[in-house]
Parts: sequence; C-alpha cells; structure tokens
Amino acid sequence: MKFVYRYIVSDCDSVGVYYDSQHYTRTPEEAAADAIKAGLDLDCGPFLAIHTDAAIRQGLISENDLNLALANLITVQMRLGMFDGEPSAQQYGNLGPRDVCTPAHQELALEAARQGIVLLENKGNALPLSPTRVRTVAVIGPNSDVTVTMIGNYAGVACGYTSPLQGISRYVKTVHQEGCRDVACGGNQLFGAAEIASRRTDATILVMGLDQSIEAETRDRVGLLLPGLQQELVSRVARAARGPVVLVIMSGGPVDVSFAKNDPKITAILWAGYPGQAGGTAIADVIFGRTNPGTLKFFFFSFTKKKENKKKLKSSNKSI
Repeated sequence: MKFVYRYIVSDCDSVGVYYDSQHYTRTPEEAAADAIKAGLDLDCGPFLAIHTDAAIRQGLISENDLNLALANLITVQMRLGMFDGEPSAQQYGNLGPRDVCTPAHQELALEAARQGIVLLENKGNALPLSPTRVRTVAVIGPNSDVTVTMIGNYAGVACGYTSPLQGISRYVKTVHQEGCRDVACGGNQLFGAAEIASRRTDATILVMGLDQSIEAETRDRVGLLLPGLQQELVSRVARAARGPVVLVIMSGGPVDVSFAKNDPKITAILWAGYPGQAGGTAIADVIFGRTNPGTLKFFFFSFTKKKENKKKLKSSNKSI
C-alpha cells in the first residue's frame, strides 16, 4: 500500500471570506469547524488561529479533528527535514535561483507554454506557416513585444524573457509595429504604420489582448470585447495585409473574437493565455509548426447575431 503525504491549504483569507462576505455560517466558530471537518489542514490567514479554540470549546469540532489536520501538515514538514536541525544543513536548505533557472526547469516552462496555447481557428489550414515560403512577417500589436505581461500576477522573478517578437524573429525576418501604445488602445495614431507593414510583408501576426491593467485580482472586466480600438486595428491591418493574418490573443480569460472569426482575411486565431517567460518562443513554435497547440481550458465566447428567417406569408383574397 502506497501512502500519500499531503496537506490541504486554503486560498488566502478564504475561510474569513465565506463567513464575513458570503455569510455561509452564522458564527465564525461554525466557519472554522466546517473548514476543518471538510478537510482543510492549513489556513492561509488568521481566521482559524483566532476561532478554532472557541469552536472546540463549543463542541463544534473535536481535538481529534484538529490533530488530524496537524498530522497532515507536520508529516510533510518532517519529510522536508524541517525537524532535523539547522535548515541550511538539510537536503533542501540551500535552494536558490541557480536551482530554479536550470536548463531542465526552463525547458519545462517552455513546454508548459506550448501546451497552454490553443488554436481557435485555422481557415484553409493556414497554419503552420512555412519559413521557406514566408520570408518576412509583420509583427503588430500592443502585446507583440511584451515580457512581464506574459507572467500575469502571483509570479516570481523570471529567469529571462522571450517576447513574441523575439520568438518570431528566430524563424523569419520581422517588421515590428505596436499599432497601439498599450492594451487600452486609446488612439489610432499608429494604425497607418501598422497597415503599411502588413501590406509589405508575406504574412502578418497580430498579438493583441489584455494585461494586468485590464484584468487582475480585485479588477474585474466589465465586458468581453478587446479594449479600446484594438478590434479596429485588427480589422484594418487584416484588410491591408498582403498575406495570411494570424491573430494571437494574450489574456487570462475569454475574449469575444467573433469579429475575427467572421473576417475572411483573418486566417488563424490563437489564444495564448499569459504564457510565462518563454511565451514568445512557444507562440512562434506553434505558428511555424515546431509543436502542436494544446487544448482549451474554458469556454471561449463567440457571439454571433442570429438572423430570423421570416417567411413571407402570401395572402389570397380570392373570393369564392
């Protein structure tokens, strides 16, 4: 029989949230008891430390319930050597950046990014692009040369970044235009240069989407459309493009891309999420066929207007 040693920890302050904000229980002691009896071993926050003792005294939970949670937690700590003396003298006591940024770990970051990219549309098998046929590519969009945007939030310090522009440039010659100064895309002053770039190159890759200024914890989006004038930029560049147009969406949640799906000039659509430090390499690898894209992890909205086919009823006023 194989034993699995693990403990379950809450999202930070979540026990307090379901009492204070969601009113799941009548008292804080009931909230603490319910969490522990449901299998929670460690609270990321002060709630259990404050209210568990009173929950035991009120008979809502037993000391044995608490001991089981502690056993799960302490067992893992023992396996990590946390009770074996000086931490720095133990197996994991001197882990540092050199252990994080190993070639194997950086390759894992790249593979995770590759598997996280999803092909939403591929008209006429436009992808993958061939570097021997497509010699020049216009790389356009507010997320086309970003770095920190790719790691989202709740992230550590990256070992290094490869932006989409840098990744694509490893395959072909590129012409870069931002199109928008940021994802808010409040003006069209840069649209003309982007249109010219797409007209003069063999293919166009638009890297659009969101960043933490649009969506983040405590910052909810109020709509599903691309921000500002991004949609107009995509449509204008696609209309001007000489060759195939690939739209890459970088975002944490779904975006309504029905306009692009219905645009015959846009031949492929990719969703890249926030792909991490190696995101640019992964995006390029998918576009140029070095690797296959992954699978979608949530429903991607595509709103289309349904037209009712109303049959005209011909009335006959023939008299008998």
